[in-house]
Amino acid sequence: MSLEIHLVKGRDKSVRRKHPWIFSRGIARVVGEPALGETVDVFAHNGEWLGKAAYSPHSQIRARMWSFGDKKQNIDVDFFIQRVQQAQLLRDDIIERDGLTGYRLIAAESDGLPGITIDKYDNFLVCQLLSAGAEFQKQALVDALVHCYPDCSIYERSDVAIRKKEGLTERTGVLHGDAPQQPVIIEENGIKISVDIINGHKTGFYLDQRDSRNQAQKYVKDKEVLNCFSYTGGFGLYALKGGASRVINADVSQPALDTARSNAEMNGFKGKQAVFLNADVFKLLREYRDQGTKFDVVIMDPPKFADSKAQLNGACRGYKDINMLAMQILKPGGTLLTYSCSGLMDQNLFQKIIADAAIDANRSVKFVERFEQAADHPTDTAYPEGFYLKGFACRVM
Repeated sequence: MSLEIHLVKGRDKSVRRKHPWIFSRGIARVVGEPALGETVDVFAHNGEWLGKAAYSPHSQIRARMWSFGDKKQNIDVDFFIQRVQQAQLLRDDIIERDGLTGYRLIAAESDGLPGITIDKYDNFLVCQLLSAGAEFQKQALVDALVHCYPDCSIYERSDVAIRKKEGLTERTGVLHGDAPQQPVIIEENGIKISVDIINGHKTGFYLDQRDSRNQAQKYVKDKEVLNCFSYTGGFGLYALKGGASRVINADVSQPALDTARSNAEMNGFKGKQAVFLNADVFKLLREYRDQGTKFDVVIMDPPKFADSKAQLNGACRGYKDINMLAMQILKPGGTLLTYSCSGLMDQNLFQKIIADAAIDANRSVKFVERFEQAADHPTDTAYPEGFYLKGFACRVM
């Protein structure tokens, strides 16, 4: 028996524009009993066939489109091989330009593979499977990756709470080949970085900030830099490469700071030039302000503050607070490099938050440059939600 979903009248517009999400309220009826993540045919209210999607009965996003307009397209190993090869081709120029051995291979919906994120760290592929369809097709995906990258091991980091919304449990472990026995060393723009695939944040590292890290070098020569929420020191490494006189890397995680220190040493930065400070950034900023400690450059790259619309107001307060404090500890004419990776916060809202922080800090602030996610994290024209990372370089007077 065929498995089908039929849309409510008028709900086919976004699908015709190739947006990959179909919400529960947009479905008039389901034909058959599709299993969690199983592929269904999608029909408009008038019976016109539109494409194929993965069905997710527990999620508000009830179906995620795999393909549009091609009835002969099966969702199988060959389908995943084709999508992976397209994604690799899209990134080849970027990899060569920036000398990358670590990059995002698959950016989920933006690469036509909803709920699937894959990062390549040297000879390891790290997969994060966030949707029911991704879980259902896991073996086909792994087979495709083995075909395209026969020398790579594949490791899963699907230890993300959002899987619960899809009716899935969290999973980690080897999908093919060997488990990483030690951190993997990658290179970008001539800088070596140690990545802990098993225990690190996300898939091990924040590849999406590569372009911003590189651009930060323009602002740091002979400057004293405070790198907040430093994690394993990525921005700090680029600041040192850019000629900063001193970089203080502040983070609440001692293991991350230990890795940051070894990264600095691995790249030839030692001694008083690089400092690693275990501290709560919110408290640290207030201490610096109250002590009158000033910096030439403050880098503010916090973790995501909002996972849902209900958390957005609180996130706005958090971003405003840390940016106000950063402005207060900058020397006149200093530079604030500030970022938000919260997808629910658009660029205009983030800009307004910075403006409000400037008022509360009683500082005159100019936006001098804008940043976004690295080029291997593309945004498909049909899926604007793929744009999530935004940042500003601000001159603070």
